[in-house]
Amino acid sequence: MSLPLIAILVIFPAAMAYAAASDIVTMTISNRLCLLLVAAFALCAASLGLSWSQIGSHVAAGLLVLLFGIGLFAAGWVGGGDAKLVAATALWFGFEPLLSYLLVTAIAGGVLTLLLHQLRQAPLPGRAENWAWAKRLHGVQQGVPYGVALAFGALAVLPQTAIWRAAIGV
Repeated sequence: MSLPLIAILVIFPAAMAYAAASDIVTMTISNRLCLLLVAAFALCAASLGLSWSQIGSHVAAGLLVLLFGIGLFAAGWVGGGDAKLVAATALWFGFEPLLSYLLVTAIAGGVLTLLLHQLRQAPLPGRAENWAWAKRLHGVQQGVPYGVALAFGALAVLPQTAIWRAAIGV
Protein backbone atom coordinates (compact mmCIF):
# COMPACT_ATOMS: atom_id res chain seq x y z
CA MET A 1 0.00 0.00 0.00
CA SER A 2 1.37 3.42 -0.97
CA LEU A 3 1.96 6.26 1.49
CA PRO A 4 -0.84 8.44 0.06
CA LEU A 5 -3.27 5.53 0.26
CA ILE A 6 -2.28 4.86 3.89
CA ALA A 7 -2.68 8.57 4.67
CA ILE A 8 -6.11 8.75 3.06
CA LEU A 9 -7.51 5.42 4.24
CA VAL A 10 -5.87 5.15 7.67
CA ILE A 11 -4.18 8.27 9.06
CA PHE A 12 -6.79 10.89 8.13
CA PRO A 13 -9.84 8.86 9.29
CA ALA A 14 -8.07 7.71 12.46
CA ALA A 15 -7.05 11.29 13.28
CA MET A 16 -10.61 12.52 12.77
CA ALA A 17 -12.04 9.72 14.92
CA TYR A 18 -9.48 10.49 17.63
CA ALA A 19 -10.38 14.20 17.49
CA ALA A 20 -14.07 13.37 17.95
CA ALA A 21 -13.43 10.95 20.82
CA SER A 22 -10.99 13.30 22.51
CA ASP A 23 -13.42 16.18 22.26
CA ILE A 24 -16.19 14.10 23.83
CA VAL A 25 -14.02 12.89 26.70
CA THR A 26 -11.86 15.96 27.41
CA MET A 27 -13.52 18.82 25.48
CA THR A 28 -10.13 19.48 23.86
CA ILE A 29 -8.50 18.72 20.52
CA SER A 30 -4.75 18.28 20.66
CA ASN A 31 -2.41 20.64 18.84
CA ARG A 32 -0.28 17.58 18.06
CA LEU A 33 -3.20 15.99 16.24
CA CYS A 34 -3.64 19.07 14.07
CA LEU A 35 0.10 19.14 13.38
CA LEU A 36 -0.03 15.43 12.48
CA LEU A 37 -2.75 16.19 9.93
CA VAL A 38 -0.65 19.01 8.44
CA ALA A 39 2.48 16.81 8.24
CA ALA A 40 0.54 13.87 6.80
CA PHE A 41 -0.93 16.17 4.15
CA ALA A 42 2.54 17.40 3.21
CA LEU A 43 3.83 13.83 2.81
CA CYS A 44 0.72 12.78 0.94
CA ALA A 45 0.87 15.78 -1.42
CA ALA A 46 4.56 15.17 -2.14
CA SER A 47 3.99 11.44 -2.72
CA LEU A 48 1.09 12.14 -5.07
CA GLY A 49 3.17 14.64 -7.00
CA LEU A 50 0.78 17.55 -6.54
CA SER A 51 1.98 20.67 -8.35
CA TRP A 52 3.04 23.76 -6.44
CA SER A 53 -0.14 25.51 -7.57
CA GLN A 54 -2.28 22.64 -6.28
CA ILE A 55 -0.45 22.62 -2.95
CA GLY A 56 -0.77 26.42 -2.80
CA SER A 57 -4.51 26.15 -3.34
CA HIS A 58 -4.82 23.64 -0.49
CA VAL A 59 -2.69 25.84 1.78
CA ALA A 60 -4.79 28.89 0.85
CA ALA A 61 -7.98 26.99 1.75
CA GLY A 62 -6.48 25.97 5.08
CA LEU A 63 -5.32 29.50 5.90
CA LEU A 64 -8.63 31.07 4.90
CA VAL A 65 -10.54 28.64 7.10
CA LEU A 66 -8.03 29.19 9.92
CA LEU A 67 -8.69 32.94 9.81
CA PHE A 68 -12.44 32.31 9.84
CA GLY A 69 -12.00 29.83 12.71
CA ILE A 70 -9.94 32.33 14.70
CA GLY A 71 -12.77 34.83 14.25
CA LEU A 72 -15.30 32.30 15.53
CA PHE A 73 -12.99 31.49 18.45
CA ALA A 74 -12.54 35.18 19.28
CA ALA A 75 -16.34 35.56 19.30
CA GLY A 76 -16.56 32.62 21.73
CA TRP A 77 -18.58 30.45 19.33
CA VAL A 78 -16.05 27.61 18.95
CA GLY A 79 -13.02 26.34 20.82
CA GLY A 80 -9.46 26.87 19.69
CA GLY A 81 -9.02 23.18 18.92
CA ASP A 82 -12.08 23.29 16.69
CA ALA A 83 -10.66 26.26 14.77
CA LYS A 84 -7.36 24.45 14.23
CA LEU A 85 -8.99 21.14 13.28
CA VAL A 86 -11.31 22.69 10.71
CA ALA A 87 -8.29 24.48 9.17
CA ALA A 88 -6.20 21.30 9.06
CA THR A 89 -9.11 19.52 7.40
CA ALA A 90 -9.54 22.34 4.88
CA LEU A 91 -5.84 21.93 4.04
CA TRP A 92 -6.55 18.32 3.04
CA PHE A 93 -9.67 19.21 1.07
CA GLY A 94 -8.71 22.38 -0.74
CA PHE A 95 -11.43 24.64 -2.14
CA GLU A 96 -13.25 22.08 -4.31
CA PRO A 97 -15.36 20.33 -1.64
CA LEU A 98 -14.90 22.95 1.08
CA LEU A 99 -18.44 24.30 1.01
CA SER A 100 -19.85 20.76 1.11
CA TYR A 101 -17.64 20.00 4.10
CA LEU A 102 -18.68 23.14 5.95
CA LEU A 103 -22.38 22.54 5.18
CA VAL A 104 -22.34 18.89 6.29
CA THR A 105 -20.39 19.89 9.40
CA ALA A 106 -22.82 22.69 10.23
CA ILE A 107 -25.81 20.34 9.91
CA ALA A 108 -24.07 17.68 12.00
CA GLY A 109 -23.16 20.33 14.58
CA GLY A 110 -26.76 21.49 14.76
CA VAL A 111 -28.02 17.95 15.26
CA LEU A 112 -25.34 17.32 17.89
CA THR A 113 -26.27 20.53 19.70
CA LEU A 114 -29.97 19.62 19.76
CA LEU A 115 -29.19 16.09 20.98
CA LEU A 116 -26.94 17.36 23.75
CA HIS A 117 -29.54 19.92 24.77
CA GLN A 118 -32.13 17.16 25.06
CA LEU A 119 -29.77 14.83 26.94
CA ARG A 120 -28.81 17.58 29.35
CA GLN A 121 -32.47 18.04 30.30
CA ALA A 122 -32.63 14.48 31.67
CA PRO A 123 -30.73 13.36 34.77
CA LEU A 124 -27.42 11.61 34.23
CA PRO A 125 -27.85 7.84 34.64
CA GLY A 126 -26.60 6.61 38.04
CA ARG A 127 -23.68 4.59 36.72
CA ALA A 128 -22.42 7.54 34.66
CA GLU A 129 -22.34 9.89 37.66
CA ASN A 130 -18.87 8.58 38.52
CA TRP A 131 -17.46 9.25 35.05
CA ALA A 132 -15.82 12.68 35.00
CA TRP A 133 -16.13 12.99 31.22
CA ALA A 134 -19.86 12.14 31.30
CA LYS A 135 -20.50 14.68 34.07
CA ARG A 136 -18.58 17.31 32.11
CA LEU A 137 -20.40 16.52 28.86
CA HIS A 138 -23.75 16.54 30.67
CA GLY A 139 -23.09 19.90 32.31
CA VAL A 140 -25.58 22.52 31.14
CA GLN A 141 -22.90 25.23 31.09
CA GLN A 142 -20.56 23.12 28.94
CA GLY A 143 -20.10 23.75 25.27
CA VAL A 144 -20.64 21.32 22.44
CA PRO A 145 -17.80 18.94 21.49
CA TYR A 146 -17.83 20.27 17.93
CA GLY A 147 -14.93 18.02 17.00
CA VAL A 148 -17.56 15.31 16.58
CA ALA A 149 -19.34 17.33 13.89
CA LEU A 150 -16.02 18.27 12.25
CA ALA A 151 -14.99 14.62 12.10
CA PHE A 152 -18.38 13.52 10.77
CA GLY A 153 -18.31 16.18 8.05
CA ALA A 154 -14.73 15.35 7.10
CA LEU A 155 -15.34 11.63 6.79
CA ALA A 156 -18.60 12.17 4.89
CA VAL A 157 -16.98 14.51 2.34
CA LEU A 158 -13.55 12.84 2.04
CA PRO A 159 -14.53 10.66 -0.97
CA GLN A 160 -15.46 13.83 -2.89
CA THR A 161 -11.96 15.29 -2.65
CA ALA A 162 -9.37 15.44 -5.40
CA ILE A 163 -6.73 14.07 -3.03
CA TRP A 164 -8.91 11.00 -2.38
CA ARG A 165 -9.36 10.40 -6.12
CA ALA A 166 -5.63 10.83 -6.73
CA ALA A 167 -4.68 8.45 -3.91
CA ILE A 168 -7.04 5.67 -4.98
CA GLY A 169 -6.26 6.19 -8.66
CA VAL A 170 -9.68 7.34 -9.89
